[in-house]
Amino acid sequence: MNDRTMAMNGPSAEEVIDLTHYWRVFRRHLGRIIALSVVATLLAVLAVMSITPTYRATSTLLIESRDAKILSIEEVYGISSASDEYFQTQFEILKSRELAKRVAMELNLLDVPEFNPNHEANKQSFSIKGYIKGLAGVEEEPLTEDEILATTVDTFWAAVSVEPIRKTQLVKISVDSQSPELATRAANAMAQAYIDSQMEARVGMSQQAAGWLSDRLGGLKEKLEQSERKLQDYREANNLIDVEGVGTLLSKQIDEITKSLVEASARRLEAESTYQQLKSVGKRTYDNLGSLSFIMSNPVIVGLRQDETKAELKVSELSKRYGAQHPKMVAAQSELSAVRDGMLAQMNRIAAAIEKDYNTSREKEASLQKVLDGKLAEARNLNRTSFTLNDYVREVAANRELYDAFFSRIRETTETGDLQAANARISDPAVTPKFPVKPNKKLIVALTLVVSLMFGVGLAFLLDALDATLKNADDVDRKLGVPLLGIIPMVERDKEQSKSTPAQDDARLVRAFMDDAAHGFTESVRTLRTSLTLAGLESPVQVILFTSSIPGEGKTTTSTNIAEAYGQMEKTLLIDADMRRPTMAKKLGLPHNSRGLSNAVAYPDTLDECIHHVPELGIDVIPSGPIPPNPLELLGSRNFQQLLETLRGRYQRIIIDSAPMRLVSDALYLSTLVDGVVYVIKADSTRDKLVKSSLVKLDESNARVLGVLLNQLDVHKEAKYGYGYGYYGGYYDAYGYTSNQDKA
Repeated sequence: MNDRTMAMNGPSAEEVIDLTHYWRVFRRHLGRIIALSVVATLLAVLAVMSITPTYRATSTLLIESRDAKILSIEEVYGISSASDEYFQTQFEILKSRELAKRVAMELNLLDVPEFNPNHEANKQSFSIKGYIKGLAGVEEEPLTEDEILATTVDTFWAAVSVEPIRKTQLVKISVDSQSPELATRAANAMAQAYIDSQMEARVGMSQQAAGWLSDRLGGLKEKLEQSERKLQDYREANNLIDVEGVGTLLSKQIDEITKSLVEASARRLEAESTYQQLKSVGKRTYDNLGSLSFIMSNPVIVGLRQDETKAELKVSELSKRYGAQHPKMVAAQSELSAVRDGMLAQMNRIAAAIEKDYNTSREKEASLQKVLDGKLAEARNLNRTSFTLNDYVREVAANRELYDAFFSRIRETTETGDLQAANARISDPAVTPKFPVKPNKKLIVALTLVVSLMFGVGLAFLLDALDATLKNADDVDRKLGVPLLGIIPMVERDKEQSKSTPAQDDARLVRAFMDDAAHGFTESVRTLRTSLTLAGLESPVQVILFTSSIPGEGKTTTSTNIAEAYGQMEKTLLIDADMRRPTMAKKLGLPHNSRGLSNAVAYPDTLDECIHHVPELGIDVIPSGPIPPNPLELLGSRNFQQLLETLRGRYQRIIIDSAPMRLVSDALYLSTLVDGVVYVIKADSTRDKLVKSSLVKLDESNARVLGVLLNQLDVHKEAKYGYGYGYYGGYYDAYGYTSNQDKA
């Protein structure tokens, strides 16, 4: 598949946004866009004029921060009034349906048709819904008073708007109504209703709290009395007068006993140590007892020890002079023994005293320990008693404190007037509005105009995207991607020609090139002739085939006029190869039943008789002749090829008018025999898919397509859309195809 086929089958590799094309589309549909905008704007004007104006009145409310004072366990409301949540709550209360219902009943809005859809003034004499129910035999049940009130409240509620002012305690309450006076009264009533509802809520809450506190106070009093009785019974049962004093005395006694016990224990340990030394010597003899330092250090023993020493010295001195039996020696020995016996007796008494002291200290320690244990047990019992007593005391104190708190709050709630002050006030009452807030007629009309213009432009581009016809050279280039040989404008009829018959119009159109009045048409044909001449510079184009997609696209008229243009310069032959619906002989005014192509192919010897010279056009013509049973077989015969070769030798230019490609295959076959094919397209009529499919078939048959010809273009119409078509002093500009008047 060559480049031309690829261009027809898909977009180019690089897409380029052509703003000029969109501008021309806008220009093409400008009239429709303006008409749509005008109609839509007029309808908007009529609509806004029929709308009942709505007025808005606004009242400004100041909501103050104030804490509720009922209980010290803080605020019955359960919130901090200085917080954002508090104000948000108040705003939601202002928006509540219950508040709107209160105002609706206060203003008796049931009698206002604007807010009561079921009002007598709003009833319709005829209702489609009621008519359908009547046909179905269903009786419409009347609404109850509650349902009518609910509908009225909902309608009024929708007309109320609450808007807090940022970073302030102010809130704007607005009400929309068809009556400015009613809007003013309703806005002020909403603000006052909020204040009254807060007052009622506070008073009701105060009364409810006082009642609740009174009920609770009776129970608290009974509970206090019970706790006091329990405390007194416990004191009497345990003989308690002053637990704190008893505990202090007992504590002092324990301290003294503990101190004495420590001393007795130390004394016992000391006596025990001495007693153990005494016990360790075994038998209490003089020598054993004399070895104990604590006995020998006794003052009595020390004195006796001195006497013993003296007695020993005396014995020692006498022993030097006397013998053992000497009376003095015996007396001295007796004295020494007596001293020692006295010392032994004294030692035994000391040992007995030590033993007795040990036993006494041990018994004293045990006695003190026993007394201490008793006191400690008594202290423990006292502590347990004290704990239980303290529980009773604390219970009594807590019950008394709670009772006193409730009693105090009851007095505050019933006697103070703090809750009677409102937490809001109207800072700026609503005033009667002078101008309606809606509808904004100018804005609605302006928006309708702008939106309709935008919609019209969008619709224009949509129609252009959906439009598959080829209107101008720009469409040929965008949708087909094949060369444009030229543009043939639509030939306009003057006043005299407007009354002519179709046959007369056909005869005039095939001779339009020779008509001096059709300057634009003549120049366009000359431009086509120049384009075909330039296309044959490298490869000569002697035989040219004209075809189209469907009948009525003007290929016969175009082929005749281009033949006339070539006839001014060279010997030209025009052949009518459309043997299915031939029209050329009739349009050129040739005699009926004239010999033509079918005769020449069937009988080659009659070729000269089949060629008709038209002197006023300066060309020779071979009409179709009698219609054969199968034209394609005739055109595909060997005789037709030989006939075409013979004519090539006689004429410099041969123009063949063939049948449309969409219906039959005659043109497709002929395209393989000619030097070039010109595809005729009727402007703003032929669909691009038909042209594309035909061009693809020609390309697949290796036909040489010289280009397409855009025929019957409304030049004046396209010129309005920004396309450069126009005839000026013998020049015809058609998208770059410009030719001076050719001279033969």
